[in-house]
Amino acid sequence: MKISVIGAGVIGGNFARKLGEAGHDVQVADARRSEAVAPDVLETGARAVALEDAVKDRDAVVLAIPFGVAGQLADLFASVPAETVVIDTSNHYPHLSGRIETVEDGAIESVYTSELLGRPVVKAWYAALAGTQRTKVAPAGTPGVSNRWAPPTAPS
Repeated sequence: MKISVIGAGVIGGNFARKLGEAGHDVQVADARRSEAVAPDVLETGARAVALEDAVKDRDAVVLAIPFGVAGQLADLFASVPAETVVIDTSNHYPHLSGRIETVEDGAIESVYTSELLGRPVVKAWYAALAGTQRTKVAPAGTPGVSNRWAPPTAPS
């Protein structure tokens, strides 16, 4: 699959590495600039790209950005085809993202993010801490490893 990860921090870096290891065509974008992507994020074949290029010709786009900032990317996603799957990995932590009254009053986080982006999103991989993602995840079927998540494998 052709997958982009928007967000090159700890979570985004984990996804870029794991998806690259699984054989996917991975691009990773940092909101600041493509040069801000750490070299270790690119070790498994991911390529750093500009934010505007991260959504072009992709099967899926993983958002690994702070909760509540997806609205800043709405214009970027306006031209993304409906069949491109957008996956949101964020969580609302008021001490990090500030108080978001709509969410704190009961709005579902994925619905809130969908409304900010103006398109459907899938909420996934948001329950595992960054350290767990980096060190405990192994491909499904790995002997001696019990896990509930592994990146999808690329078609042969």
